[in-house]
Amino acid sequence: MERVNSQPIVDLYLGDCLEQLQLIADNSVDLIVTSPPYADQRKTTYGGVKPDDYVAWFIPIATQLLRVLKPTGTFILNIKEKVVNGERSTYVLELILAMRKLGWLWTEEFIWHKKNCYPGKWPNRFRDAWERLLQFNKDKQFNMFQDAVMVPTGDWAKARLKHLSETDMRRDNSKVLSGFGKNISNWVGRDMSYPTNVLNLATECGNKNHSAAFPEALPSWFIKLFTQEGDWVLDPFMGSGTTNIAATKLLRNSIGIEILPEYYNRVKSLYQQDNLFAPIIYEHKTHTRSIPLREREYSLFPPEQNQQVGNA
Repeated sequence: MERVNSQPIVDLYLGDCLEQLQLIADNSVDLIVTSPPYADQRKTTYGGVKPDDYVAWFIPIATQLLRVLKPTGTFILNIKEKVVNGERSTYVLELILAMRKLGWLWTEEFIWHKKNCYPGKWPNRFRDAWERLLQFNKDKQFNMFQDAVMVPTGDWAKARLKHLSETDMRRDNSKVLSGFGKNISNWVGRDMSYPTNVLNLATECGNKNHSAAFPEALPSWFIKLFTQEGDWVLDPFMGSGTTNIAATKLLRNSIGIEILPEYYNRVKSLYQQDNLFAPIIYEHKTHTRSIPLREREYSLFPPEQNQQVGNA
């Protein structure tokens, strides 16, 4: 699809993402942001995938994502291990290794610190307050617009930088011989600074009629960091459409794929109700009966897919 004037395009697909991704052209997407069903999670909506089957289930999807992503693009995967028989499952670590074998570069790991995580008490651990945001790339040279996510330096600088010592005026190397050092005087006059790789965001509290909606601020941050206006953003597990809506508000084109008709229709209704950005919406309804995830057969690193076609 080509962008029309300044209106963002929303390209919606109803069906299994492994099938629908084959309709998207090679090297056509600038950013992928998604949160697939975690192992043994969302059983009532998506059926759930066993931890032992997770890598084999996801690798064929990752193969298609690798194909559609531009060489300059980025893939952000929101995922978290669960506890199985009293210990953390290793399926996320195994997935990272399998994706590297597939050709993905594991470039970075961001942490989503959930400021309002659910309270609770367990005999052998504390409550979960963070989730992984894994960054994968096809190439070491990728688009990244760091100035777009700069943050205020903070009030600490006013007092700390008011009276600088002699040490503050030069590079002070680490005393533990790590090779790192700092020059405090470099902060003088800086109102903005670059953020860390920890995102402090509250979980989604509004009722989005979805079992696992993340806050809009999360995809928005990555969309600003890795794309520019008019670029293409993909969420192959669209759910409540948070990634697509964030992309539209930031004047990016987006593609959303959703296997469940009820969620697909809710996202479409949201766009029809809100004409603020008047996006151009394309629909691809090639939905077939979904097979519960637990009933599927998986094979790690399947044969190469048939010849792909361009965007519908």
